[in-house]
Amino acid sequence: MLTLATLGFAVNFWAWALLSPLAPKFKDALQLSPFQQALLVAVPVVVGSLGRIPVGALTDRFGGRLMFPIVSLSTIVPVLYLGLAGHTSLAGLLVGGFFLGIGGTTFAIGVPFVSAWFPPAKRGLAIGVFGMGMGGTAISALTTVKLVAAHGTPTPFIVTTIALAAYAALAALLLRDAPGRVAPTEALSRRLAATMRLRITWHASALYAVVFGGYVAFSVYLPAYLKTAYALTQADAANRMAGFVLLAVIMRPVGGWLSDRYEPSRVLSGALLVVGLGAAVQAFTPALTPLGTVAFLAMAAALGAGSGATFALVALLAPANKVGSVTGVVGAAGGLGGFVPPLLMGVLYGQFGSYAVGLALLAAVAAGALVLASTAVRKSSQFATGTLRGA
Repeated sequence: MLTLATLGFAVNFWAWALLSPLAPKFKDALQLSPFQQALLVAVPVVVGSLGRIPVGALTDRFGGRLMFPIVSLSTIVPVLYLGLAGHTSLAGLLVGGFFLGIGGTTFAIGVPFVSAWFPPAKRGLAIGVFGMGMGGTAISALTTVKLVAAHGTPTPFIVTTIALAAYAALAALLLRDAPGRVAPTEALSRRLAATMRLRITWHASALYAVVFGGYVAFSVYLPAYLKTAYALTQADAANRMAGFVLLAVIMRPVGGWLSDRYEPSRVLSGALLVVGLGAAVQAFTPALTPLGTVAFLAMAAALGAGSGATFALVALLAPANKVGSVTGVVGAAGGLGGFVPPLLMGVLYGQFGSYAVGLALLAAVAAGALVLASTAVRKSSQFATGTLRGA
């Protein structure tokens, strides 16, 4: 079940990330401004993020066995539209990108689905392994530009459509919800209201907005950043972005595993410290070899580990019948955390001709999240694990 869920996450994230590697091509072909280019790659992110809130709550109610095939089949429509018609204009790309966001909601299906199959002591690692499905963005980075160059713009969209359809059929046949799963019966609005009153919802949302938001922001904007700041070719920039993504993907289960052994708050604190330092270094736009590469790879590792630790925290502190709802809200916060930076970077570069201010802001935000993780969140984790005196 973990393998099937991870595969579904990867395929849908592959579809979700199709526009990012092609953004430089669309910028040149359609004469887009830096802001329009940033908007193009950000729209699927915000829709996929906000959509996680209802999808997570629906997963609590109906289970992953039903939700995975439905979302996968729904994602086929915008993928085909973009490949066959929508890529010829900015309006078409924005409309297609809006509905492409559906693919990004699968994260809110997988976390409660996987969590229900594992005991608490192993959930951090299990959810971290599931989180490796975000490597679907690396598949997109490695294949999309090459497929377009070899066979034309529609090709990667058609290939992804086939993958989505195949996975939907596989999921419908083989997926099973965990035995003993109890579906909530109260109204969706009441469940969401109760979710929003939980402290873990707000703490995890703030942290995930930084760690996963940072990952998403870099995964969608890094090709444009590298091409502009370091004059790399489109293919070289896409390959380097894929390396960033792959390292983050590998480190996600490591973050979950470490959180099972230690407190998730400690893992998050270490990750946020590395992100802050890496962003501060990169704000000076050092030479890409070796310092810039080291800074980006360190941030990739930290963002991946921090993302895994955040949902180990959710599995530890969220009520069992609200894991999907909490995941939806937290996942939305993470996606929105990835929506704002590309737009901000585009605006700041257009204003100052430099990315330094944007990276300095990331360092400051990471420092603020570090304070939260090492104080209030650490205290909550200690109570939950029984390590705080009097718990």
